[in-house]
Amino acid sequence: MNGAESLVRTLLNGDVNVCFANPGTSEMHFVSALDRVEGVRCILGLFEGVVTGAADGYYRMAGKPAATLLHLGPGLGNGLANLHNAKKARSGMVNIVGEHASYHIKHDAPLTADIEGVARPMSDWVLTSRSAQDVAADGAKAIEAARTAPGQIATLILPADTAWSEAGGPATVNAPAPRTRVERSAIDAGARALRSGRPAAILLGGAALRGKALEHAASIAAKCGCQLLCEYNNARMERGVGRAVVKQLPFVVDAALAMLKDVQELVLVGAKSPVSFFAYPGKPSVLVPEGCTVTKVAGAEADLEQALEALADALGARNTAPLLNQRAYDGALPTGAITLDGLGALFNTLIPDNAVVIDEAVTSGRAFTGATLGARPHDWLNIMGGSIGWGLAAAMGAAIAAPDRKVIAFEGDGSAQYTLQALWTMARENLDVTVVIFANRAYKILLGELTNVGAAAPGANARSMLTLDRPDLDWVALAKGYGVEAGRAATLDELAVQFRRGLAVPGPYLVEVVM
Repeated sequence: MNGAESLVRTLLNGDVNVCFANPGTSEMHFVSALDRVEGVRCILGLFEGVVTGAADGYYRMAGKPAATLLHLGPGLGNGLANLHNAKKARSGMVNIVGEHASYHIKHDAPLTADIEGVARPMSDWVLTSRSAQDVAADGAKAIEAARTAPGQIATLILPADTAWSEAGGPATVNAPAPRTRVERSAIDAGARALRSGRPAAILLGGAALRGKALEHAASIAAKCGCQLLCEYNNARMERGVGRAVVKQLPFVVDAALAMLKDVQELVLVGAKSPVSFFAYPGKPSVLVPEGCTVTKVAGAEADLEQALEALADALGARNTAPLLNQRAYDGALPTGAITLDGLGALFNTLIPDNAVVIDEAVTSGRAFTGATLGARPHDWLNIMGGSIGWGLAAAMGAAIAAPDRKVIAFEGDGSAQYTLQALWTMARENLDVTVVIFANRAYKILLGELTNVGAAAPGANARSMLTLDRPDLDWVALAKGYGVEAGRAATLDELAVQFRRGLAVPGPYLVEVVM
């Protein structure tokens, strides 16, 4: 058994059975080992940002890490933007990065690089295996690091000679440690804040936005009369009919300040104290209003279900009927010209039960996320790190993790260009993904940001950098070139037809919405 095979067997011991890959020469022995050892599903991405983004989406839905296989420093570098998003989402993954044979590095061949240096900014754990005998144990450590709550990026660098040389057997992988229980003092502090009689809100994040944790939060809100809020971007939240009424903090600073202006007690459960996405002249970076007391009950790494259950007990809320979203999807479909309000109403009606929504719609998405709270129950995944080019790749990974659920990817046309290669993998793997591209022919968010940061109105140079025309992108042709069926909609009526068609198709389908 060589080092590569010992690593594959160790991955399986740690329940890592999906590998998103874009390999090269230094990884060929690992590729061969994946042939010899059954049990790992290997999925090719045509760009490393697709590979790392897919691993992020996979973790958010599967709750366990996948492996990625990347080629040397440049391959890892190509995947860094979506590793940034995954790290902000606290997604676990095991990156396996090939390296030159240890004796070859000193010759400074063209692909020689400081791989550890490239990995560290976007990794929580980095290690280079020094011998074939170490590979299995190092792999076990990488898996254990990736599974550390709430999830970590582990990068294991595998020199080619450690992969092809003789090794021992696979390593045992320790079970994940349970999440940290929240101290009684923190629960009591949260309860005091919510009983104070001052206007209060609970800001939820991480695992507090789903399952029993969210149910407890809904009962607390009903008992105490407090608001439930969540961060602007969230790794995964349960929404729709029968789920807790949770308002998402707006991206726009003035809107966020308006939502929080009357809050005098802000209780954090799985969320950080809110700050603006960017700095803007004359506007605060911290969104907490003056005079508001912030009480941290638990961070994202803690057992948030236990924390909210204990908080509900402390407030006598366990038996209180929760405050839930009401059904609001029975109205007639909107018709006519495409508007943001019309989009919200249409998707509110048509999102199917148990769907997984991937949101990288950027400008358009701000308008309809709130409008879909009364839709059928679904999960909603946001881009967490703000590095665009995440949505198509994450949709691919989510579909691998949840093959029995319809995945819907809401995408801006500018963002989608970064990882449009994911469409090919969707077609190759026949993934059940409906992609909706909002084609406004611009980085429209940036046209607005020129004003928001106090810059001058766009002139010829600015417009040439921020618009996507001359020529217009043809998303129907692009999709078909990658093997994905597609259609175009220029009205709400046409969108309803195309979106329904996408939902009915068992594999991938793309709808270009001409804005």
